[in-house]
Amino acid sequence: MERRTSANGGGGDPGLSGWRRPMLRLLHLYFRLVRGVTFGVRAAVLTEKGEVFLVRHTYVPGWQLPGGGVEVGETAEEALARELAEEACIVPTGAPRLHGLYFNRRISRRDHVALYVLRDFRVERVKQPDREIAEAGFFRLDALPEGVTPATLRRLDEIAGDLPPAADW
Repeated sequence: MERRTSANGGGGDPGLSGWRRPMLRLLHLYFRLVRGVTFGVRAAVLTEKGEVFLVRHTYVPGWQLPGGGVEVGETAEEALARELAEEACIVPTGAPRLHGLYFNRRISRRDHVALYVLRDFRVERVKQPDREIAEAGFFRLDALPEGVTPATLRRLDEIAGDLPPAADW
């Protein structure tokens, strides 16, 4: 059974109009160009019922695993906890397991992503749409929503099949 929230039934965030969306994309591009190496984290948050938590951002297409960039002075696990709180209202209650470290050449020639698997967690509240997240929710692995990104599908196949991580995101 799918549980998700949406601001308007699947469209974008109605509050992110006018100049805001182009400005967010411009800032994203700027940070990609000025940083020497970018490092991000993502989480496959999995339930005992065979569900995974996915988000749909307001500024890029597709359903993805929650996550984001590691900030200066932050460990990867601290960034993961922060991103899960922001994007999912989820708090880890056990240690996340590092599944793999990936080179994300589709984003840039210097982007890397650490993927964690999280099975022990607490949902603080249902994630409501905001400026960054248009929709979010838990989905059965055998009934994912339309539009899951190819990279997300590959990562879920690795985890479900207990396969080693690929080199590329």
